[in-house]
Parts: sequence; C-alpha cells; structure tokens
Amino acid sequence: MPRTRTSATQLFVPRKGSREQQRAVRSGFATARHRARQAAAPAQRRADELLNEDQRPAYPPSGRPGPASARGGKLHLPAHRMTTAVASGAYPFLAEGGLGAEGIFIGRDVHAEAAFCFDPFSLYGSGRIEGFTNPNAVLAGIIGMGKSALAKSIATRAIAHGYRIYVPSDPKGEWTAVSRALGGHTIALGPGLPGRLNPLDAPARPSTVAPADWTGEVRKRRLALLGSLARTVLGRDLKPMEHTALDIALDQVVTHARAQGTEPLLGQVAYVLGSPAHLDAALPDQAGHLAAAAQDLAHALRRLVHGDLSGMFDAPSTVAFDPTVPMLSIDLSRLGGAGDDTALVLAMTCASAWMESAVADPDGGRRWVIYDEAWRVMRHIGLLERMQSQWKLSRGLGIANLMIIHRLSDLLSAGDAGSHGRVLAEGLLADCSTRIIYRQEPDQLATAASLLGLTGVEAQAVSALTKGRGLWKVAGRSFITQHILHPVERQLFDTDARMSA
Repeated sequence: MPRTRTSATQLFVPRKGSREQQRAVRSGFATARHRARQAAAPAQRRADELLNEDQRPAYPPSGRPGPASARGGKLHLPAHRMTTAVASGAYPFLAEGGLGAEGIFIGRDVHAEAAFCFDPFSLYGSGRIEGFTNPNAVLAGIIGMGKSALAKSIATRAIAHGYRIYVPSDPKGEWTAVSRALGGHTIALGPGLPGRLNPLDAPARPSTVAPADWTGEVRKRRLALLGSLARTVLGRDLKPMEHTALDIALDQVVTHARAQGTEPLLGQVAYVLGSPAHLDAALPDQAGHLAAAAQDLAHALRRLVHGDLSGMFDAPSTVAFDPTVPMLSIDLSRLGGAGDDTALVLAMTCASAWMESAVADPDGGRRWVIYDEAWRVMRHIGLLERMQSQWKLSRGLGIANLMIIHRLSDLLSAGDAGSHGRVLAEGLLADCSTRIIYRQEPDQLATAASLLGLTGVEAQAVSALTKGRGLWKVAGRSFITQHILHPVERQLFDTDARMSA
C-alpha cells in the first residue's frame, strides 16, 4: 500500500504586510507542519485513539510540558562515582545480594526475588560476612507463624548436606515423626516407659586425649551434672560443705563401681549422701558435721531415684547411643504436663549430659543441636549454664545450636535485671550471629527492638510479617525471607492436625 506523503511549504508573505499578518502566517505554517507530522505516523495515532480515556498517558512521550518539566535548566553537576554501600544511603531502594548459593535452601528472598540459602558452617569458614563469629542461631515467633516448620525444615535439609541432628529436648513430641521418617532414632522418657538413661555413663575417650586426662575430665562432668540436678531441685546454690559432700560421695561410688566393672548410678550417690558413716569415714576431721550438711542434698537426689522421676535415671542404660544415625531426639512429652517444669528440666539436664559424649567427639562431624521450646528452661540456672558452655564451645565442638522461643521477652524471664540468670540468657542471645524473627505482637516490638537492635523499618516489618515469612539478621545484614515447604514436608511437619476436621 503506497504511503501518503504530506509536506508543508512556507507561504508567501507580502514584504509590506503588517505584524498581525506576519504572525498569523507563522501560526498557520506551524499548524500545517504539525498536521504533516501527524499524517506521517497514522498507525501511532490510531493506537492512541483506540485507548480508553482512563488508559491514555497523562503526558506525551517527550515528558511533562511547561516549567514543571525541569528541562532547560542551567544546573550542571559533575559526574561522581561511589560504592553501592554509599549509594544505598542516597538511593535506599536496593536489595541485598544474598548469602550465596552454598548451603541449605530456605526459600525466597522477598526483596531480591532470588533463592535464599543458609549454612552457618560455610559462612564461618569462608569469612565472606564480616562479624559472623559463630554458627549459633535463635528463632523467635508467635504461635502459628511457622517457626517449628522452619526448624524442622532446616534439620531435614541439613541431613542432605551431611550434617547430623541432635534434639536433646522435645517437650511436645513433635520431632518423633520427623526422626523416624529420616531414619533416625527417638528415645522416649517418662514414668512407665521402658527407656532408661544413666547420666553418669562415661563417654568414649577421644583418641587425642590421654587416659589420665580423660579420667579427670569425666569426673568434672559428673560433678557438674550432680550439682546442676541438686540446684534445680533445691532452688538455690549449693553451700561449700554440700559441694564437699557431693565430691566425696561421687569418688566413693566411682571407686566401688570400677572395682565391680560397672558404671556409677545416681541411686548409689544418693545412698552415700544419706549415710553418715560413709561420709565420716572419708573425712574423719568433719565427723558429724558433713553428714548433717548433706541431708538436703541427699533428699534432692532421692527424687530422681524414688520420686516422680524414678525409673528413668536410676538404673543402667537400656538404650544405646548410635552417633551414626542422621537424627536423635529425646521425647519428653510425658513430663511437665501439670504445669511444673521441674521434672522436665531434670530430665533435660540428664539427657543433655548423656548426649555430651557424642557432642564432644572430635570425629563426630558437624552437627545441629536444636533446643525446641527453650523458653521453658529460661528460669533454671543449671540448664542455662550448660547451654552457655555449649554455645561458647560451638566452634571447637563443630556444632550449630538453634534455640527456639516464642518471644524475645522470654529471655527476660530468667531473672531480674543484673541477676545471674538474666546475664546467662542475654549471653546466649549475644553468642548467636544469626537471629531469625517471625511475627511479634505489637506489645513485644519494643523488647525485640531493644534486644536485637532493630531499626524502625525492621520493627515495622516484623509486626506485619505473614505466615512463613521472617526477618533474618545474619551478622548485621538483614533479609526478609519466605520459607518454602515441599508438600511432603508440609504433611510431615503439620502441628495443627487436631485443629482441622
């Protein structure tokens, strides 16, 4: 089809015409030239005419007309080069580059629209992130936001990367199905159950430690365990004479067990503490005084033998710890159901001491140790001290600790400001280079912002997070990540089965 050509030529203007005539001629020429340009692009004109009035552009492609267009100004600035870290202050609409593709796939980075992967061991070993000093992590979120699904997803996918998973405390029994599905092992403890754990079992000696040195290390661990159990039951610190009595009782029981070729038991320690003759024979110059000071200690340990925890820790172990299984969890759902967490804490203390043999093994590889419902132990100094030791030694032991709580204010329940319990709880948070925060209630935002150093934008984002979406703070870098679950994981991790029809 031939194209229509339109042209405009300058009209003849009389030399002696008036100014009005010359102005009118120039205006007519401009109009004719505009019509010629429109005729040269009929397709574009037809496309604009087909648009509805509300769909037409507000301004032409050349931009906004008039003085408001800011064109033709005399402001000229020289070119300036800067880094992205500096440019983000002037132009804040920049997304994080992510943590790299190495590690466990978590989900989608909401701002960068890219995959988000996380591996604390890889991040620590590579040194890519400044300030990433330890592999420990804390996960906080209100009920129903998906924090349990995230923890189980991390454990499940970590096994595919060659890591092993230890769950020393499962107060609700939710990890049992996960452990069995992954080929792991679950030990259920509680009144009437066949499982028995002897927390005084001597762990296997590492090949790099001399026998004499290892004997002293085992003795220190046993004394620390007995002291933690006694403090939990008594609700106070031990007195000097009680420490002496505990020391003497343990030595006598270990000597007798070594002669018999067996392992010492808690019941034997409680018996020696309640027997004045044994204590007086070991320390004659304190005859009569040491036995009286050890009475409270003897009754405290008796609870583990004849009290509500009898049948779990007062006999030789009936289960064997296999460090080669992918996952090991200790089900404590039969304990602490009546509102008293003392039995649960005592069982957790014994179970944690029993699992330390595998954690301390230098040939055990890299492992995740997950403390589910950790808010239940924040009021017990003995467990906090054991957790602090494990947090401090995480790099040397090759473990990544994950603490799961509901609110950041749970850390404040460990005691009053400045108390030993509060210092221990806040120290656990300080030793976590990774903080994962799911949605928090509005009245908890101030506490969360104070403990985690959240900015105003981050605090506002935390209050509006949806299910499965959390704020990840990794050594000062922040990410909003949407956790993505596989359908098989969603079915396996479901904790709301009883809420559905």
